[in-house]
Parts: sequence; structure tokens; C-alpha cells
Amino acid sequence: MQHMPAVRRRKLGTELRRQRDQAGLTSGDAARLVGWHQSKVSRIETGRSSVRPEDVAALLDAYGVRDPELRELLDALAGEGARSGWWQEYREVLPAAYRDFITLETDARRARTLETTVVPGLLQTPEYARELTSSVLPQLGPRQVEALVDVRIARQVVLRADPPLELWAVLDEAVLRRVVGGPEVMAAQLRHLAWIGSLPHVRLQVLPFSAGGHIGVTGPFVIFSFPRIADLDVVVLDHLMSSLYLDRKEDIRAYSAAFDRLHSHALPHEDSLALISSIAGTGKGA
Repeated sequence: MQHMPAVRRRKLGTELRRQRDQAGLTSGDAARLVGWHQSKVSRIETGRSSVRPEDVAALLDAYGVRDPELRELLDALAGEGARSGWWQEYREVLPAAYRDFITLETDARRARTLETTVVPGLLQTPEYARELTSSVLPQLGPRQVEALVDVRIARQVVLRADPPLELWAVLDEAVLRRVVGGPEVMAAQLRHLAWIGSLPHVRLQVLPFSAGGHIGVTGPFVIFSFPRIADLDVVVLDHLMSSLYLDRKEDIRAYSAAFDRLHSHALPHEDSLALISSIAGTGKGA
């Protein structure tokens, strides 16, 4: 069985417990109905162990859950533990936290992201990604850098999926002004950014320097939202050597409110694309 992100195990367990509570059953009742030990139900509900799709089906049968959409969603969520995604080919160069991130990104319906320093990975060109990776991780050899660039570009398939990921990105103006890889690489990156921002499922907004101090200066974040069940939403904070996953309802509300404040201070979508194209046309950043 492949690795399932711990945050997804907790989310799945929480939803299964909610369904059990709605059925008026204790964990002991559920265990007896499906022929398990109570500790197995407890481990599943607390996210301490992965769960197979057939186990989810057995629990939902015991709880009398007949909603086909809900059953399909939870079955698919459990199936993540058995799915071998394309990123498994890069296990040697990808830490577990990055694989978790890709799994969440692949399954999300919508992503809201704030980026304060560099172009988001889903919007990078190969040349920009290569220069950035080489600069940030100078200890890596050429083959490792190319592998990470390949992963960065492969992730972008979510924007071409059916349905595609709905991406709403707020970019600090510094992202556009910081020249990565020289003027030509940066200009090409900005032209690509303006083009991809014209897609119907992508919304870009630039937070101009004139906005002054704002909550975004504390660092970038991503909010992943998933179909049907809002409780599956996750906030991801990136650090140099790891990622922090926040899934409490209070965290989701706080970061959603922060994103709302940020995009309200940012330039409108069309004005943002015009600014990006303008900077690209000058052939330089700041």
C-alpha cells in the first residue's frame, strides 16, 4: 500500500466518525457490525492508520450511508493509499512532505495561493524552474536538478485535467520584479504567466508595492479545497526543509479570511495581467 498523507487520513477518519455519529452508533457498535476489534475503528477515525476502500465501504454500509456521491468520494479518498501516482518514480529525490503536497494538489478541486517571492510552481516555465532550483539548492547535481524540474513541470498537468484545478493566485509585486535566470528567462516567464492567466480556470492578481504592509508578508501559503466535503480543506505552509499542514477548522477559516483580505487589496485580474505583460515588455524586473 502506498503512502497516504497523514492529513488526509485524519480528514477521512473525521468524516467516517461524523457518519457514525449521525447513525447513532458508538465505535463499539460499528466494530461489532463489521466484525472488527474496536481499536481498528478507533485507529481509522483518528487517522493513525490507513484504510482500504473496502473497509470504508463496510463502515458506510453499517452506517446506512446510501448517498452515491458521498460514497464515491470517500472511496476515492481511501484509494489514495493504494494509488501509485506518477510522482512515485521520483521517490529518491522527493521528500515525503513534497509527495504529500503533490497528492493533495492532484486531488484538489480548487487552490488559493499567496506567493511573496517566486512564481508558483504550477505557473513556472522549465527555464525559470531550472534556474530557481539551482540557486535555492546549490548542493544538488545536474541530474537531481533536472529531476526536480521534471516534477515541477509534470505537476502542471492539473491545469489541463478534466475538470482542471481552479487556481486563484495572489502574487506580491516582488515576484514579478525579482529577476531569476537573467532578463530573457524572466521575460519569457512573465509572458507565460500572462498567457496562463488568460485561461478561464486561472485567476491571477498582483498585490502592488503600494498596498504597503499586509498579512501576506508573514509568508506564502496554499489553501486546497476538495469536492463535496469542505472539512477536507487543508492549508499548506512551505518552509525551507519541510511543509506544515494545517487542517483545523479554525486554521482554514483564518487563512481563508486572510486570502480574502489580500485579494481585496490586490489589483483586479485584468489589471494584473496588464501589469505582468508590461513588465515582461521592458525585458527587466525592478
